[in-house]
Amino acid sequence: MAKMTRAQREWRPGQKKPRGSIKAMFAVSVLAIEAFIVFFATLAAFGILARDWETTHQWLLVGGGVLLTLVFLIACGMVRRPGGYVLGWVLQLVLIATGFLVPAMFVLGAVCAAAWCYAVVKGTAIDRENRERDRLQEQWEAEHPHELE
Repeated sequence: MAKMTRAQREWRPGQKKPRGSIKAMFAVSVLAIEAFIVFFATLAAFGILARDWETTHQWLLVGGGVLLTLVFLIACGMVRRPGGYVLGWVLQLVLIATGFLVPAMFVLGAVCAAAWCYAVVKGTAIDRENRERDRLQEQWEAEHPHELE
């Protein structure tokens, strides 16, 4: 028999599944997409800048790009932890700053920062609405127990 997770062990009949955070889902989606953007921007920067740089600088560029890609992926897992959203905001600034290597990243970084801002703000609003909807549903169910049968 397969090992059960904590959630499976604690489940009881009639128990409602807790609603997941839309804000976290949006934020993770944006950070994951940005990780791909950073990776491909690293390849573009290498193609554009490598012929003018020494081998050591080329490896620093590629290594830095891969490291930044990994940081974006790690940030996906940190969104639900304290400081996760702060890390996300810092990474938006870092992404915009990559425009000093590839000027197009100023624009792309600003677009990504706008997507991050939208994900955080709109996700927060949707989570708030969902909590209110759940509260009203529980209140209605408490007032009308006979209608649920």
